[in-house]
Amino acid sequence: LEADRLSSLIFYGPPGVGKTSLASVIANYTKAKFHQLSAPSANVKDIRDIIMLAKNRLERNGTRTVLFVDEIHRFNRAQQDVLLDDVETGVLILIGATTENPFFSVNSPLISRSTVFQFESLTQEDILKLLQTAIKDTERGLGKYNIETDDKALNYLALMCDGDARKALTALEVGILSQASKNQVIKFNLEVAKESIQQKTINYDGTGDTHYDLASALQKSMRGSDPDATIYWLARMLAGGEDIRFIARRIAICATEDVGNADPMATVLAASALQISEFVGLPEAQLALAQAALYVACSPKSNASSSAIWQAVSDVKNEPIKPVPKHLKDSHYAAAKKAGYGIEYKYPHNYKDSYVVQDYLPDSMKKKYYYPKESGYEKNIQGYLQKLQSLIENSKPSKGQ
Repeated sequence: LEADRLSSLIFYGPPGVGKTSLASVIANYTKAKFHQLSAPSANVKDIRDIIMLAKNRLERNGTRTVLFVDEIHRFNRAQQDVLLDDVETGVLILIGATTENPFFSVNSPLISRSTVFQFESLTQEDILKLLQTAIKDTERGLGKYNIETDDKALNYLALMCDGDARKALTALEVGILSQASKNQVIKFNLEVAKESIQQKTINYDGTGDTHYDLASALQKSMRGSDPDATIYWLARMLAGGEDIRFIARRIAICATEDVGNADPMATVLAASALQISEFVGLPEAQLALAQAALYVACSPKSNASSSAIWQAVSDVKNEPIKPVPKHLKDSHYAAAKKAGYGIEYKYPHNYKDSYVVQDYLPDSMKKKYYYPKESGYEKNIQGYLQKLQSLIENSKPSKGQ
């Protein structure tokens, strides 16, 4: 800015953290001509008109043009493509603001021509300072009114707006202007603050970063056996209006992937939570989801079954397909016997402990996929498989036989 050598920028962050405000600062600072569009209401003609002005301005006197596009993620692909050539050649300096991850919502070529700046939510201290400034400022704020403020009230707004400066300033303005008169002393206390903001702001985008970040945090907390973190992230998703079916699916996935046979009841409970939540709906569905999520978080963990299927599927896709051994093939039809299918199959229930040694994979394929862990119920599975393995070893002919 000091060198007036501005390049194209993408401002990315939650609402009310200063993206548009910084664009306004840039507009007042740069010598370039500044234009502003709101993506939801703009069309391709609006963009082309500004590009034409920018080209004429650049040819006439060398003045550059800055185009600020608010909510640029709302531009469709065709609208974004209109900007590409002129941004690349320098006809336009683009500043785009978005609340959604630009790496998903903005065209890759446009991203590659821009510098992405990520804005974080404001802290309570930031919001408190902003509110105090707004109360004292006589030109752009509320300083012309005779205001008595309560620290508890301002702290309450700073907390309830959850990092959104616009929300905090709007609530302050509502509380003060609703009492405004020329000579009256305006008391902005905790009661007024609560009336002004009504309820806490919960920033939640059901299809963007927040959606996936919270889902990831929930699943990783369950996998990590932290019930307190699990219930907090679950509450964040529920309070944000997340689809309860999506939450139930996350819990079910964690139950099968991360708990598995260490506690088979985790999968049963997750499936029940899915059914119950769909049947009763909110708010009662949160009880079933909480119970299932906490059960999964507090269960012993094993990904042995997950690892087994991942490895087996990989082998099926990447290695030669193995034929089914003859004794395992379907033998219920007449022609099967002539082909020798199923004749040498040994029915396990005809043997002691319902087990008999025989090959279930081709001779050319001696591979082990399932490695049960010494965790929860899977320890019992491990012991059973070890017992069967000893039977296999004992059935092998000794040397000299």
